[in-house]
Amino acid sequence: IFNNDFFQHQGVVRFARTIELPANRGRVLDRNGLILASSVPAASIWAIPEDVDLTPAQTQQLAKLLDMRVEDLGKKFADEDKTFVWVKRQVDSETAKAISALELKGIHQSADYLRQYPEGESAAHIVGFTNVEDKGQEGVELFSNRALTGKSGLRHVIKDGRGRVVEDVGAVVPPLPGEDVQLSIDSKIQFFAYQKLKEAVVNNRAHAGSVVVLDANTGELLAMANYPSYNPQKRANLSGEQLRNRALTDTFEPGSVMKPFTIGIGLETGRVKPETIIDTAPGSVSITGVTIRDAHPHGALSVEQIIQVSSNVGTTKIAMQLQPSEMWTTFAAAGFGERPNIEFKGAVSGRLRPYKTWRPIEQATASYGYGLSASLFQMVRSYTVFSHDGQIIPATLMKTDNPALGVPVFSPETAAKIRKMLHM
Repeated sequence: IFNNDFFQHQGVVRFARTIELPANRGRVLDRNGLILASSVPAASIWAIPEDVDLTPAQTQQLAKLLDMRVEDLGKKFADEDKTFVWVKRQVDSETAKAISALELKGIHQSADYLRQYPEGESAAHIVGFTNVEDKGQEGVELFSNRALTGKSGLRHVIKDGRGRVVEDVGAVVPPLPGEDVQLSIDSKIQFFAYQKLKEAVVNNRAHAGSVVVLDANTGELLAMANYPSYNPQKRANLSGEQLRNRALTDTFEPGSVMKPFTIGIGLETGRVKPETIIDTAPGSVSITGVTIRDAHPHGALSVEQIIQVSSNVGTTKIAMQLQPSEMWTTFAAAGFGERPNIEFKGAVSGRLRPYKTWRPIEQATASYGYGLSASLFQMVRSYTVFSHDGQIIPATLMKTDNPALGVPVFSPETAAKIRKMLHM
């Protein structure tokens, strides 16, 4: 009769619980529908500390099953004011069954999901991983987190007079699963790229390496592999070296792969033709007192042959006929010095200094790829200029069936001439 609301509230506090029902996270698929990430049913172990009453032997058994230290388990139950505590999230079904068979007082289970990554370390830097709360932390799991994440449901439970949980009392709100995300990645190409990369790094005793494979018609990323890598399902003692997506975050001086751009400008502006002869003797040239050399002296070379033998001297002599602004504008149009518009976080812009500060020697070295920097991803995308008839095309990690719409950098005729030289 007296203080009815107060006592009603105290009853609810002692006997009613609301448990969140996790939603099944969406799958990550490759372009052919093969699974790169999915969730499988698991169980999460939870407790009501004020109800927990375990013997030392039972505590030891539970700790062993959960691969936890007895002291850590004890800390979970120490605060008797707590009405709910997670003991361990996402345990496999065998472990859950073994715990259930012990019939431990105050220890309960709820349905959960465990994330699995079938491609393991080969696709780790693309797919990424989630944390124990099923929130994306890296890769696709992070940048597509909103789409992949479902909406959790709710389940109301009460305890009876003996402290036993009576489930599904009151309203139940069912969980809503997340959406699937389909990538442009081809898991077979991804696997072989990673295997060959790992083999090359180990055989050459290299520090690290990366591979990027891009579709030249659609701009789809077919593979992106890095070594060292990691297993997304076994992340204990992970280092920054393993986590780094080097294809996007590490920059280098591109070197001779820039020569086709320089020669392309010469062709486009009419200063040279493929058959134009450039004298590269005696295998060196001096620019404001600094000597630039070829690996081997070649003498007179056509513009085509300059690409064929990768002549620094020949490229430099063509570059010195160009304006610095022409070179800078073309390099920038090909994506250098600008952060790639790709879904991944952490992609870097590289370095392309303003042409107004270039000295003659800097113009010369830039013509064959030094004094500027780019990521491997930028370098790969820049070559769509030659493979896509002179257009730079946007790159994407999402599957698309449409040919990419590019931005012209060279004419189709110039791109065709450069392709012929590259075939040589």
